[in-house]
Amino acid sequence: MASLSTWCRYIAHKFEYSLSLSYKGKLTFLHWNKGREMTPTIGDQGGTLLVRKFPTADPMRVFVGDVVLLKDPEKSDNFLVRRLAAIEGYEMVSTDEKDDPFVLDKDECWVLADNDKLKPKEANDSRTFGPIAMSNIVGRVIYCLQTAVDHGPVQNSHFSMRKDSPVLEVELDVEEMAKNHKA
Repeated sequence: MASLSTWCRYIAHKFEYSLSLSYKGKLTFLHWNKGREMTPTIGDQGGTLLVRKFPTADPMRVFVGDVVLLKDPEKSDNFLVRRLAAIEGYEMVSTDEKDDPFVLDKDECWVLADNDKLKPKEANDSRTFGPIAMSNIVGRVIYCLQTAVDHGPVQNSHFSMRKDSPVLEVELDVEEMAKNHKA
C-alpha cells in the first residue's frame, strides 16, 4: 500500500495530466516490445512494458537518458522503444569525418538503441532516420517484465525516476502485466 505522501504526489501528477488532456484514467498503459535493439535494458525475447503516457512531449517531461516509446518515423503504425540521447540545442558530431556537425532544432531529439553491438542500420535509431520531433514521443518506459523472475523498474534519468516513483507505486500491477505478457 502506498504512503499518504506517495498518493499526494500521484494525485498531483494526475491533476497536471488531466489539465493538459481533460483525461481521467490511468497515467500508464502496457506495451509489448520485442527485438534486440534495447538489450540489455529489455532482453532479446522482448518484454511487457509499463509506459507512463504524456499529454505532450517537451523538455519538462522527458530528460536525456530516459527510455521512451515513440512513433516510428518510417512506419507510422509502429512504435519503437529507444533511449533519449539528446534534445534541442545539443550539437551532434558524427564519427564519419565526411559529415558536418549540426545542432538539434527546437522540438527535435535524438534517440539511440541501447545495444552497442548493433551496427547503426540494425539499431534503427536516429543514426538511421535522423532527428525526430519531440511530439513523436508517446511516453516513458518505467517498468519491464521479461519473465516471472526477470522484471523491475527501467533505469531512466534521476529526474524521471523521482517523478515516476509515485506513479509506479500506485499503478504497477505485476500480476496484470504477467497475464498480458507474450511468451
